Amino acid sequence: MEGVSEALSGVPARWWHALDDGRIQCDLCPRDCKLHEGQRGACFVRAMQDGAMILTTYGRSSGFCIDPIEKKPLNNFYPGSSILSFGTAGCNLVCKFCQNWDISKSRDMDRLMDQASPKAIAHAAKQHGAHSVAFTYNDPVIFAEYAMDTADACHALGVKTVAVTAGYMHLPPARAFFARMDAANIDLKAFSDDFYAQLCGGKLQAILDLLCVVHHETDCWLELTTLLIPGKNDSDAELQALCTWVARELGPDVPLHFSAFHPDWRMRDIPATPPATLGRARRIAMDAGLRYVYTGNVHDQAGGQTLCPGCGQPVVQRDWYRILGYALDETGHCRHCGTSVAGRYGVFGKPFGPQRIPIRLHAA
Repeated sequence: MEGVSEALSGVPARWWHALDDGRIQCDLCPRDCKLHEGQRGACFVRAMQDGAMILTTYGRSSGFCIDPIEKKPLNNFYPGSSILSFGTAGCNLVCKFCQNWDISKSRDMDRLMDQASPKAIAHAAKQHGAHSVAFTYNDPVIFAEYAMDTADACHALGVKTVAVTAGYMHLPPARAFFARMDAANIDLKAFSDDFYAQLCGGKLQAILDLLCVVHHETDCWLELTTLLIPGKNDSDAELQALCTWVARELGPDVPLHFSAFHPDWRMRDIPATPPATLGRARRIAMDAGLRYVYTGNVHDQAGGQTLCPGCGQPVVQRDWYRILGYALDETGHCRHCGTSVAGRYGVFGKPFGPQRIPIRLHAA
């Protein structure tokens, strides 16, 4: 937890309760931060003010950008579409390998230069032709109220919503949060308690429980990502255990992305993930019965393609974020054999491509 702050501002937050000793306890995530007046939680953005909890980053963002949906990464959710992405600051995990550490580890609210209401974000997405809005860059779990209000505003205009998250969240708020999301990519960072405890400051079981709730109790489309770090979570045994659990508990149709690590934040002494490791992980996952397994952060056309579970033909061919071929009808059926491909699909037009377009919003 952070120390006492002399100046706090924000909006009322949900998911907390008062303690007998004058403190409050945050009930959003398994950290269960207990706060004195003026103190911030471990995430840095939830704090106690006037005896209640506030969210200090509501309506404030580190930036807005139009991205390809495949960058989230989501490969079975309206392939080729564009998505308006934004985040705030802070995080409730302390991953030593964080790839967005300048945002997620930020303790500087002055980074949040862009301000926009939920309605302004929804209108900007509509104006720029974005099919969806993504809550990303840092973890949207910690700005859940802002993300949920924005999701409501987006849905009113026919815009989809996506959460890109580590999923470190208690189940009651998770049910409310993911009920507002049309899709989510959730990190399954490893399949080891020691990994989560030592490298992330979290607990594996909390993630596994949440994944089951999201997949089985909500309509949110789910995809998973595992960042493979050499020597930390890439052994055959751990990968087999992870993939077996996904196939058994979530089913064969939940896509799994294996992404390449590059040295960053506090793990600059670890080498980048060899492409061969990603290919090995993909084979293990497919042997475990998973039907949609991808590789990321590398140019790998084989690892980027979506295969039809019926005839085995590629129905979406990709090179990184670029779609090279598409053979699905608007209901998600293979044009070769008619088999249904798991995911969310619609009319496929000109793909957005690998471009990244920063935009500015004004408060509204």
